[in-house]
Amino acid sequence: MSLEVKLQVFEGPLDLLMHLIDKNQIDIYDIPIVTITEQYMEYINAMQKEDMEVTSEFLVMAATLMNIKCKMLLPKEVNEEGEEEDPRAELVEKLLEYKMYKYMAYELRDRQMDAGLQWFRQKNLPKEVRDYEMPIDFSNLIGDTTLVKLNEIFQDLLKRQEDKVDPIRSKFGNIEKEEIDMDAKTLFIKAYIREHKTFSFKSLLEKQSSKTEIIVTFLVILEEMKLGEIEIEQDGTFGDIMITSRKAS
Repeated sequence: MSLEVKLQVFEGPLDLLMHLIDKNQIDIYDIPIVTITEQYMEYINAMQKEDMEVTSEFLVMAATLMNIKCKMLLPKEVNEEGEEEDPRAELVEKLLEYKMYKYMAYELRDRQMDAGLQWFRQKNLPKEVRDYEMPIDFSNLIGDTTLVKLNEIFQDLLKRQEDKVDPIRSKFGNIEKEEIDMDAKTLFIKAYIREHKTFSFKSLLEKQSSKTEIIVTFLVILEEMKLGEIEIEQDGTFGDIMITSRKAS
């Protein structure tokens, strides 16, 4: 079956495929890939015979069609859900998307043409009309509202604003970051260990002025114990912790 190809300009390979599908009245969801591939290749060959420039996009689509054609000859692959995969699915999705955008372009072009046929007259109102402002009747605007009613409305608004304030959170102050010199605190504790042969861990903590300093002190004691500089003993559960220094003179 011979095919007469009219060498018209197409915007791309998808535009050519849509032309072939519409011309052959093919269901886009069930494309006879063999027929479409043959017609597509005949158009590419005709372009080359007429010394027309065949862009890389048309050649890539030709390779895609040949790939799909080969897959159609092989047993169909099954996905993880047990359904057979159609090699044409990705191509169909691209064609549908291209068709949607093409129709949108047609709609925008029609609107542009319709807008070009409309003319708008310029403003030519007299200055007296432009400067006119409708007078305000304050008696009708206020109505039967009195100062007493206005005061009641104002007090009600203030009450609503007070109800929105959280009585607990509104008393919270700003949380400021406590700055502690780690090196200085570490040197202080190490000096304390060298000066005291045996001391209570509780007595050491009592010399700290904040929770952060207590945490730092605890970490330094753990580090000194790990290095073997001190020994720790505790007589019983929840009892006082006694620290013996190996550095004390």
